[in-house]
Amino acid sequence: MSDDSRADDRSVVVIGAGIAGLSAGWKLGSAGCAVSVLEARDRIGGRIWTIPRHQVGFPIELGAEFIHGRPPEIFDPLNETGVEVAEVEGRSWCAFEHQLRSCDFWSSVESILSKMDHSEPDESFLDFLKRTGSRSDNNREARERALGYVIGFNAADPALVGVHWLLKEIRAEQEGEGDRSFRTANGYLDLMDAFERRIAACPNVEVHTEAVVEQVRWEPGAAEVVARTPAGAQRFTTPRTLITQPLSLLKGPAGEYGVVDFDPSLPAEKIAALDKLEMGKVIRIVLCFRDRFWDPIAPPDSNATLSDMGFLFSDDEWFPTWWTSMPRKLPVLTGWAPFRCAEKLSGRSREFVIEHSLKTLSALLKVDLRMLRNELQDAYFHDWQNDPFSRGAYSYGGVGSDGAQEVLASPVAETLFFAGEATDLTGNNGTVHGAMASGYRAASQILRTFE
Repeated sequence: MSDDSRADDRSVVVIGAGIAGLSAGWKLGSAGCAVSVLEARDRIGGRIWTIPRHQVGFPIELGAEFIHGRPPEIFDPLNETGVEVAEVEGRSWCAFEHQLRSCDFWSSVESILSKMDHSEPDESFLDFLKRTGSRSDNNREARERALGYVIGFNAADPALVGVHWLLKEIRAEQEGEGDRSFRTANGYLDLMDAFERRIAACPNVEVHTEAVVEQVRWEPGAAEVVARTPAGAQRFTTPRTLITQPLSLLKGPAGEYGVVDFDPSLPAEKIAALDKLEMGKVIRIVLCFRDRFWDPIAPPDSNATLSDMGFLFSDDEWFPTWWTSMPRKLPVLTGWAPFRCAEKLSGRSREFVIEHSLKTLSALLKVDLRMLRNELQDAYFHDWQNDPFSRGAYSYGGVGSDGAQEVLASPVAETLFFAGEATDLTGNNGTVHGAMASGYRAASQILRTFE
């Protein structure tokens, strides 16, 4: 690249208009940088994708849904627009060995997770369970719930996810009130609206959708970003490029659709860090019924009905976790299929996924399948594994991944910078606020190069 091809010294190209890219773009734009955000999809938001409530009467989340804890990254922009936030409420119910009952799910999980020790050599969570699982514990159900939690919450393979990474995640949750969850009336659309306003207030920030970045040719101090758009190939020259693509695309082989070809390749230490991180798998489905048919159901040996149900946990092979719209009482149930469940459902037809979700509900709640089919008004889901611009749900750390996020987040020659939930350094990988924090961190790294 010749010197005369280089863009203005304060220009930045951001690859990806997910929440990490938008957060970084806004911060850089507010500091006076000329920012071009390149997004492959025809919409912004990335793995945040909300169907607006005016279309169906209430918001439908196809991606991120819960606000975990009270992170300022999310609450500050929501407070700017006066959005009301409601805490998720409801009782947890468990269906194990064909028996439905009220349960203290989180306490039993904690009884197992509390035995993990960061001072011990790192190991997979599955190996940890085997090592600490003497038959004298007489706590098989708690262990099954802990296993289900690690798989479900992290969309992770228990044979790959590292205990050290899990402990870092747990500490971050405790520090940020992660045991509490919140929603807004319009779902994550409220956050996206807040950022659209922020971006609109920065005339030096341009967002280009349907711009699939194919190549980044770079040398210290300069980069050429090649994107495929409906109008053909476009080239952006800049001294600083911020990459916010999901982990799975960073790990993907060059030449595949959606994967950026870096020329020259990323440094070996960056590749080694990527190899220590994994991408979780999940399929979620949102079922909209005519009414809340589950309200009057009273499980055996219980004085309560399911009218206050928040979550339903089970060992079902298709959709082991369900939740309601609490605190709002809407006729909606969301099914969550992580890891192996997602692998079985990914690539299947819409009809196949819906039918297996209804069969699961029929078995767990002991209600007639034909009734459920008649009660169902609509269903929504998105196969994130087969989405070329996500290829999975969100990241987690494998065995021996200590420090991998730090290496992945480190700049290369003050030219290539990295953000996205997989690069978060606070233990909040896989969360919206972790992605936002990474965007702010990367923007600060870029701004420091101007000093």
